[in-house]
Amino acid sequence: QVQLVESGGGLVQAGGSLRLSCAASGSIFSINAMGWYRQAPGKQRELVAAITSGGSTNYADSVKGRFTISRDNAKNTVYLQMNSLKPEDTAVYYCNAEVRRLGSYYGMDYWGKGTLVTVSS
Repeated sequence: QVQLVESGGGLVQAGGSLRLSCAASGSIFSINAMGWYRQAPGKQRELVAAITSGGSTNYADSVKGRFTISRDNAKNTVYLQMNSLKPEDTAVYYCNAEVRRLGSYYGMDYWGKGTLVTVSS
């Protein structure tokens, strides 16, 4: 089994910062891409940022210049530094990882349970 556990969500005022973390654990052979998605009330889940095992990144246009994704491959952990937060960033943030399990020849997508980020105006 593989588990993804997010932390770091909370309530922050507009203009503030938060740092999310997501640690993967379990029977992991390797992790390819890792990313953060978010889902606001009444909206579809959307990609926020993603990072490959080699460090290549991509971001949603709405967060470019404000959010930074990074990862520590030794710790199987991905981070999302969120600066200059806006009320429209309010959502449940989910961690995603493409994980190749021990004994497997292919990777599968895994999801965390989500962490709530609330930005007040």
